[in-house]
Amino acid sequence: MAGLKLAEKEKLTCRDRLPAYMTNLVMMLLMIGVTFAIVFGVILYRISTKAALHMSSNPTTRSNVRLTVKTTAAIINLVVILILDEVYGAIARWLTVLEVPKTDKSFEERLIFKTFILKFVNAFTPIIYIAFFRGRLVGRPGSYLYVFESYRMEECAHGGCLMELCIQLSITMLGKQLIQNNLFEIGVPKLKKLIRYIKSKRRTPQEEENDKKLQRYETDYFLEPFAGLTPEYMEMIIQFGFVTLFVASFPLAPLFALLNNIIEIRLDAKKFVAELRRPVAARAKDIGIWYNILRGIGKVAVIVNAFVIAFTSDFIPRLVYQYMYSSDGSMHGFVNHTLSYFNVSHFQEGFEPLEPDHLGYHVEMCRYKDYREPPWSSTPYEISKEFWAVLAVRLAFVIVFQNVVMLMSDIVDWLIPDIPKDISQQIHKEKILMVELFMKEEQGKMHILDSMGPRAGKDACNNHSPVPRPRSTPHTPTSDY
Repeated sequence: MAGLKLAEKEKLTCRDRLPAYMTNLVMMLLMIGVTFAIVFGVILYRISTKAALHMSSNPTTRSNVRLTVKTTAAIINLVVILILDEVYGAIARWLTVLEVPKTDKSFEERLIFKTFILKFVNAFTPIIYIAFFRGRLVGRPGSYLYVFESYRMEECAHGGCLMELCIQLSITMLGKQLIQNNLFEIGVPKLKKLIRYIKSKRRTPQEEENDKKLQRYETDYFLEPFAGLTPEYMEMIIQFGFVTLFVASFPLAPLFALLNNIIEIRLDAKKFVAELRRPVAARAKDIGIWYNILRGIGKVAVIVNAFVIAFTSDFIPRLVYQYMYSSDGSMHGFVNHTLSYFNVSHFQEGFEPLEPDHLGYHVEMCRYKDYREPPWSSTPYEISKEFWAVLAVRLAFVIVFQNVVMLMSDIVDWLIPDIPKDISQQIHKEKILMVELFMKEEQGKMHILDSMGPRAGKDACNNHSPVPRPRSTPHTPTSDY
């Protein structure tokens, strides 16, 4: 009874776990907010650096402003991602320990989920911003959106943001694979081995003599402990996200992933054989929560690529112009169709150009990339009907693309079963043989009983019959009267 009461006291209730759950929620939101703040800081860096380079007196610097800003911003994003990955991994483990999960499996699943959310947001937030938000929050001439009332929000290049998205994705993906996945896996074990070697030099001759007499399992104990397969799986999951989510903007991503995995196999083999202790084998039915994460990324990748093709590239505007507005069905006049008019006299006071005659003549009308009404219309600078036509086709393309790809995925899943046909046939044959074996055993038992005669069968039945018990006489109260 005392042990039962002690167990009841040690059992955690929902009320006991509520502070840990609230801490997890607040910390997760805080870390995601930190990631957004860092991305906003990189945006400010791009805006301010671009403005400073445009004011440079060197013509070479002014001609390479976009390339310089894009490359340096992508490298800064990469360094921040590598640092925050390590920080978020430690925070996710600390938050999981606070929850006090009941089993090791529950602990591992919660740790994987938190780590994946934080690292996924950390790696893909800059890319998502460039793909879907950059260039769409700038306003228009005469009504631009300013940051701190001094700097205009950054715009895409004349050809769109697809090229910058490709640069950002390539630098982030290749940098993570080369630095975090490969150099760290080579450098960190080598550094730890060097530290152990330096410490061994300080030992006495007697200790060195004892080390020479150690058995193999004793020397293996001094290797680095096996930390589990979670880091290896996480590398592959993030790489799978780079390959699938934005493959429309960076088609070489699968090739670089293949080359990285070829190198990764050899590095992991050397690490597991020579640098780590031998892991303890454990039986597992499947890969666990990783399968659900992979399946979820695969579903999201279809939608993301549909939006990249429809909204980030000029595929849909070109298609709409060719079949709805072009007089001869060609792309002649497409650029002029995407540009709107603006009267320079409509600039707000204090925001007009400093040198209006720098071209050698006075400019009255300028053009900018947007679908808006001209200044001489009844609704100047309002969104035009061409914008709504292009938007409708973009949304229709997303819906059609998503359903077609999902249908093809289901067809391929039906044509290619999870278990190969020869293996399924072999499993079916094994089941048939097992049933036949059981039937033969039962027939053998019946044959033995029949050969012993009816008396043996009757005795066998009597032996298995329950032993009758005498009935107890009910006690009836007697009266003394």
